Amino acid sequence: MRIDPGANHGVGVAFTDRWGGVSEGSLSELNLGRVDVDEPDCLVANVAALRAATGVDGIALVHQVHGNRVLSIDQETVRRHHGYPDRTVLDEAPDAADPMPAADAMVSRVGGLALAIRVADCLPVMLADPQAGVIGAAHAGRNGLLCGVLEAVVAQMRRQGAREILAWIGPHICGSCYEVPRQMAEEVWASHPATRAITSWGTPSLDLGAEALAQLEGLGVAAVGLDPCTRESPELFSHRRDPGSGRLAGLVWIKN
Repeated sequence: MRIDPGANHGVGVAFTDRWGGVSEGSLSELNLGRVDVDEPDCLVANVAALRAATGVDGIALVHQVHGNRVLSIDQETVRRHHGYPDRTVLDEAPDAADPMPAADAMVSRVGGLALAIRVADCLPVMLADPQAGVIGAAHAGRNGLLCGVLEAVVAQMRRQGAREILAWIGPHICGSCYEVPRQMAEEVWASHPATRAITSWGTPSLDLGAEALAQLEGLGVAAVGLDPCTRESPELFSHRRDPGSGRLAGLVWIKN
C-alpha cells in the first residue's frame, strides 16, 4: 500500500507486505526486523530494496520498546548516522557497536528521509503536516496507546511547526482477533471505551485501531485507516498467527 508524494502534497506514505525480499522460512520474504534470527545480509538487502522502491535517500529506524519516547531527527542526526545507510538495521543486534536509539516515535523535517515503524500486529501510525513540512511516525501497540505515544508524537510535531496534521493507520491486528484476558479487557475498556470488542469466537478483545482513531480525533488530527488485519491476512506478518514471523513496516517521508 502506497501513497505517492506527487498525489499527497509532497508527502509519501507506504506500508509493506511480506513479499519482495530475500529472507527465508517464517521470515520470508521482506522481513524488516528480527535482527536476532535473520541473516544480516538478508536484512540489509531487504532495507535496500525498500529504499529503492520508495525512492528515498535513507530510512530511519528505532529500537521500539512499547513506550512513548519521541526521537527528533534533524540534519545533524542524519550526518551523524552518515545518511542512515541500509546497514543501520543491524544496529538493533544486541552486540551492535553503535546501538539503535530506543524510542517508539520519530519526528522530522528532513527531506528524502523516511521514518519507518516496524510491526507484526501493533499499529504503525504515519503522520504529516504537508504545508509545514513536518512528518511523524509512531509504534502504537497496546502499551504505547495506553501510555500516550500518539499524544507525545503529535505534541512534538506541533512544537516543530505542524498545525494541520493528517494520519494514516497501517495494518494491525483487528478487534475481532486481538484476544486478551478478561480482567485486562475490563480494565482497559473502563479507561479507554473505544477499545471494547469481542473476538469472532466470542471472547474479550481490544480494538486498538478504534482507540487510535479516537485518540487522534481528540488531538485534532484527521486520520484514515489503511488497515487490513495482520492476523487474517497471509500476505502480512503477524506475531499472533505466527510467533516466528518477520516484521512489516510503515513509512512516511517528505519528497526531497
